[in-house]
Amino acid sequence: MTNPQTITLMDTTLRDGEQTQGVSFAPAEKLSMAQALLGRLNVDRIEVASAGVSAGEQTAVANINHWAAENGMLDRVEVLGFVDVDRSVDWIIGAGGKVINLLTKGSEKHCRTQLRTTPEEHIDRIKQTVHYANEKGVRVNVYLEDWSNGYQENPDYVYRLLESLREEKIEHFMLPDTLGVMSPTEVHASLTDMKQRFPELHFDFHPHNDYGLATANVMAAVNAGVSSIHCTVNCLGERAGNASLAEVVVVLKDKLGVDLNINEEHIVDVSQMVESFSGKFVACNAPILGTDVFTQTAGIHADGDKKGDLYVTKLSPERFARKRTYALGKMAGKASLEKNLDYLGINLAPEDQKKVLAKIIELGDSKQIITPEDLPFIIADVLESSGTQHIKLIDCKTFSPLEGDSNVELTVSINETTYSAEGNGNGGYDAFTDALDTILAEHAKATNTRVSRPKLIDYQVHIPRGGKTNALTEAAITWQLDNNQKMTTRGVNANQVFAAIQATLRVINMQLQ
Repeated sequence: MTNPQTITLMDTTLRDGEQTQGVSFAPAEKLSMAQALLGRLNVDRIEVASAGVSAGEQTAVANINHWAAENGMLDRVEVLGFVDVDRSVDWIIGAGGKVINLLTKGSEKHCRTQLRTTPEEHIDRIKQTVHYANEKGVRVNVYLEDWSNGYQENPDYVYRLLESLREEKIEHFMLPDTLGVMSPTEVHASLTDMKQRFPELHFDFHPHNDYGLATANVMAAVNAGVSSIHCTVNCLGERAGNASLAEVVVVLKDKLGVDLNINEEHIVDVSQMVESFSGKFVACNAPILGTDVFTQTAGIHADGDKKGDLYVTKLSPERFARKRTYALGKMAGKASLEKNLDYLGINLAPEDQKKVLAKIIELGDSKQIITPEDLPFIIADVLESSGTQHIKLIDCKTFSPLEGDSNVELTVSINETTYSAEGNGNGGYDAFTDALDTILAEHAKATNTRVSRPKLIDYQVHIPRGGKTNALTEAAITWQLDNNQKMTTRGVNANQVFAAIQATLRVINMQLQ
């Protein structure tokens, strides 16, 4: 079979996605997500609830339907209903809805075991419900629950069900892989069979991701001729979730060349909205959506991109209103640094670039990722520390109890001579200065020189934007020298106390110089 030229998507984040463990959307959240899915992302259809759940759920659905009606989108809002003749249909009508997705049993085992009824009785009840909906002006789609197992175990039951319903006023026959058990080969074979047996019926495919095959199964379904696919934002859904909308969109467009109505620029911001409301966050390496998926970490990749976009693919971040970034860390190279300097609008001489890159690699051994926001701090730190190092930090242990003074055990070398001292104070940095003053006094006595810590007149701490707990910290300390001039030195470290220690050793180094 040939691929359909246009695929429509039905997003069921607000219904099936809410079956994710621990997820329950408030009415206002449901309305916001429905508006985003239909208005910004331009999903073809959305399934927003199950009929009869609660009065609060009916109010939420009514709010969505009211907004959708005002914006000409009411026919794109659907609600799951049950084979109960009038109850589900009346609930949907009470919420202002116009479409019911009728949940029937696509498996004979489900029919006989769960419903405790015969296939003939079930079919009769389905027809009664369909006829009632038709009389009330409600459009009908039909789910064949657990169709994948039902087809594999007893395909004749599935055929008989569809033969009985093919003349009814039903728009979509929706075939779920309810437990996510199918492989792409099985999906293609079974859906090809269904399409050939019932060519006049419009089939939807509703995959789950239990084997991690949901997106691959979507490709197989489309290759079999199915033109409507179900998915959720962020792969929400029971157990391992449903097919990810983001993955489905890019795979169908890029790999199968089909047309979709989705506005790709809003895939990520809608994903972030659903993250916020659901409390379920996508992995940092999740395709399309993850925070790291458009970040090149290896320096060789940055070099290839700089020389000729060698590591750029059709899956570009710009499609999704995102930007490509180049990680700074122990694997960074010259090109990684240059890409980030270009992004920040900073120019450095080649020699200074080498020093900054060496510092980045050094920091990368203790800090997994250095952000572009960290870079100005690192540059200031490197350029200020480029002189001769007369005083070097060998070791520093700090201990700060909840109550009482902090304690520091400090070891430094001054012109190749090692000194150690303990200090106490109100906090780690105060204890450090106490120990340092002891060492400087000992050094002055031993060398008959006069070296002391200048008077501290200002102490500022800066942390890059982003709010990460492991962000680099810049301590900027302003000193008053003996000649009454002021000088500011800086230190950069993920530990705020050690950033201040670096800034302090820097001014001492200048004194010794």
